[in-house]
Amino acid sequence: MMKKLLIANRGEIAVRIIRTARDMGLGTVVVVSEPDSTSLAARTADESVVVGPAPAPASYLNQDAIIAAALDTGCDAIHPGYGFLSENTSFARKVADAGLIWVGPDAGAIEMMGNKSLARESAHKAGVPVLRGTDGPLDPDADAVAIASGIGYPLVVKASAGGGGRGIRFVSAEDELLETIEMARGEAASVFGDPTVYLERFVEHARHVEVQILGDGTNFIHLGDRDCSMQRRSQKVIEEAPAPDLPDSVRRTIRESSVELARQCGYQGAGTVEFLYDPLNHEAAFIEMNTRIQVEHPITEQITGVDLVREQLLIAGTGSMSLSQEDITFTGHAIECRINAEDPGNNFFPSPGRLDSLEWPTGEGIRVDTGVDTGSVVSPFYDSMLAKLIVHAADRDSAIAATLAALDHVHVEGVKTTVPVHKMLLARPEFATVTHHSKFIESAPDLLEAK
Repeated sequence: MMKKLLIANRGEIAVRIIRTARDMGLGTVVVVSEPDSTSLAARTADESVVVGPAPAPASYLNQDAIIAAALDTGCDAIHPGYGFLSENTSFARKVADAGLIWVGPDAGAIEMMGNKSLARESAHKAGVPVLRGTDGPLDPDADAVAIASGIGYPLVVKASAGGGGRGIRFVSAEDELLETIEMARGEAASVFGDPTVYLERFVEHARHVEVQILGDGTNFIHLGDRDCSMQRRSQKVIEEAPAPDLPDSVRRTIRESSVELARQCGYQGAGTVEFLYDPLNHEAAFIEMNTRIQVEHPITEQITGVDLVREQLLIAGTGSMSLSQEDITFTGHAIECRINAEDPGNNFFPSPGRLDSLEWPTGEGIRVDTGVDTGSVVSPFYDSMLAKLIVHAADRDSAIAATLAALDHVHVEGVKTTVPVHKMLLARPEFATVTHHSKFIESAPDLLEAK
């Protein structure tokens, strides 16, 4: 088992990882940028190392500086958290080449799942349901019009190397197709360094559901599903577990096929298999696999009682997880609100600044994961998330009510926050009846009037 862990991240996920590592008796080191040198993560870890100035490319994306920090402080493992370098194949290989333990799947699995068209092929082979679309990348010499006709309109052109809602272009009719493909290829080459694209059927009013998996290369399990349909511009706002209002057959299919995909990959670590759910036709189809811990992992932890970061560290350090599928049971319902320093009254513009006063709710079933405290400065250089409010209750209706009550006890002075929007969303009848979808916020302009 490893003895000392370097966390190559910042904010709430760094604090979260430190907490579990400390409970496991591991020493902790966190890398920080210059303005983060007095952050909550820096003060929580046993040690902190400044790896560069504020811009992420010079600090949190500085691979050589991070590996040097791990070696210089006697660490034997690196946990990348989420974002930044967590799904960077080059970094994963450099960590291994330096003789350090990489807390995550190997670079091969990251590379396979990072290419969306290859991931789609792998999912199809594993029996995971997929949307109608091209088999692999669209050949530049292929008859795209004929292929698109077979898929049907509307459809989307997706960058093979895309992700996080980027690299996607919508096509409603044939006369838009060829020009859109060329624009998508140019954009993909510019943004991702890979011009390949593929075509996929578009599902209107789709919900976003996902399955949490764990694997140690030999054993593979799921820890249930989540719904992340409440999004703004493809960025998740509210998540819940388990996914509500799914037919039993769909829930069983996405869980079992996700485990089979992990088995096919020889997966090691925590991963999430994401699906689009078509509520009109009661069908789910594969989107992608994220080869890291997810922002929304706490809601799975709340309904299963499993510490996913602990399992990540066990798998990386010993080669085995501590659980079998029979050990996983589900209790109640959990909701997570991502509370960001943004101004809903100004088109969600970031609201950096000093946190003059900060108060989080407490009580049974309430958990707050945060990387800030009173006096912290919200930087314009990084993601604007202040905290994740996680509420666990006996059932979904109780969880909604408890989350609304908890939001009333969130008090932040010094910056604007998205708390008013969370209150409005949770109180909407569409959320109560599970008739919302991943484009719901854009379709309800009154939400932007929250102050």
